[in-house]
Amino acid sequence: MTQSEDQKGASGKLWGGRFSAQTNPTVERFSASVHFDRALARYDIRGSIAHARMLGAQNLIPAADVDSLVGGLEAVAQEIEEGSFSFDPALEDIHMNIEARLRERIGPVAGRLHTGRSRNDQVATDLALYLRDACLSARQGILDLRQVLAERAAEHIDTVLPGYTHLQRAQPVRLAHHWLAFIEVLGRDAERFADASTRLVACPLGSGAIAGSTLPLDRAATAHALGFERPTRNSMDTVSSRDVAVEIMSAAAICMINLSRLSEELVIWSSTEFGFVELADAYSTGSSLMPQKKNPDVPELVRGKSGRSIGNLVSLMTTLKGLPLTYNRDMQEDKEPLFDSMATLADSLEVMAGTVATLQVNTAQMALAAADPMLLATDLAEVLVVEGVPFREAHEAVGQIVAHCVGGGHDLGTLDHATLRGFHEAFPAGAPELLDIERSFEARSLIGGTAKRSVLSALDEIRQALDSEAQALESASREDR
Repeated sequence: MTQSEDQKGASGKLWGGRFSAQTNPTVERFSASVHFDRALARYDIRGSIAHARMLGAQNLIPAADVDSLVGGLEAVAQEIEEGSFSFDPALEDIHMNIEARLRERIGPVAGRLHTGRSRNDQVATDLALYLRDACLSARQGILDLRQVLAERAAEHIDTVLPGYTHLQRAQPVRLAHHWLAFIEVLGRDAERFADASTRLVACPLGSGAIAGSTLPLDRAATAHALGFERPTRNSMDTVSSRDVAVEIMSAAAICMINLSRLSEELVIWSSTEFGFVELADAYSTGSSLMPQKKNPDVPELVRGKSGRSIGNLVSLMTTLKGLPLTYNRDMQEDKEPLFDSMATLADSLEVMAGTVATLQVNTAQMALAAADPMLLATDLAEVLVVEGVPFREAHEAVGQIVAHCVGGGHDLGTLDHATLRGFHEAFPAGAPELLDIERSFEARSLIGGTAKRSVLSALDEIRQALDSEAQALESASREDR
């Protein structure tokens, strides 16, 4: 993340005897990362405390020094939490800032903290801890939005609107069924973060700069103290790999794309041309010029920020693609896009949950749009299938009926039996008897269909799944603490 540990010390000046000149100020400014890697502060201190205690248990440093280190680190953590900590860009990164402050508080004993540790495995540990929390946070944000969608779906079991393909009215659906679709999509997003977490079970501490340490470190003890299952198996892989970060940023980008699709619908649905929903004032803005405007800025921004997340992912992948083993300074460039992507996702999930929870549904406008008999054309073809007509033949006949209605200005729902038989003799009755929205819904009683009992069953299963996810997250959060 920053200069290797043999270049500069906690003083921000020269480290050891290798260098005879101080770093150029322009290079210091160019290489500094504390303005963004301060997000790792709590994880850095947590890892350092575990490391210090392990050093004491292994008799590598005196017990009194362990107490001084832990007490000093806890005091520094409190300063950071309270906002009184002064970050110094000249010290490059969060690690050296913390170590310098620790030295100010407890004196030379602070120099013992880095025993058996490199900034390479230190950064890898901080990052693993951060990513674990980021995955939990993302899953919680997704859960909150899914719960809101489930609540809104329960309110609108009987609300009817057109379903769309190619943004053209296709078939009538229940609004509950429509929103349950997004719950399914977001559920897979949550699964991606949960799955990525399974690759964050090994602790990097003790890997050193590249080849481990000659000191008798207890890597297993440090791993367990930090909530990991075991130490990592290969020191070179440990300090040089960021594929899990790429994976999590990919999950974030996919989730943002799915949020963008939901946002797109809210933008369209809230337009005057559709009039299906009205966004709450708290999640809308006005125009600086036109007093009548109510703009869907929140979903528009979420839609726009999805591109930002995609760009962050591409940025990190491009940075990593040509790096040899092991650590290279290029890898400092992993933090900014990662932090930005996870913060963007968290904010987007929160504002989308609020937007969906507070919007008003215009059920009458939706029902009017769904009342077009043409949306039941497929049902008419399936009537013929039930009568024994091959589907392609039925499709052709109904296509001719649609052309007849469009060309002659006829209402498909009013065509009598004789007219329908003129296109195919197998029609058993007229359109008024054959076409009905509610009957169309209830006929689709397959699993995943739009029949009321199917939708209610799906909603019940989803609620159970959401309850299980909430319990799992609570358990994971307790274990992480």
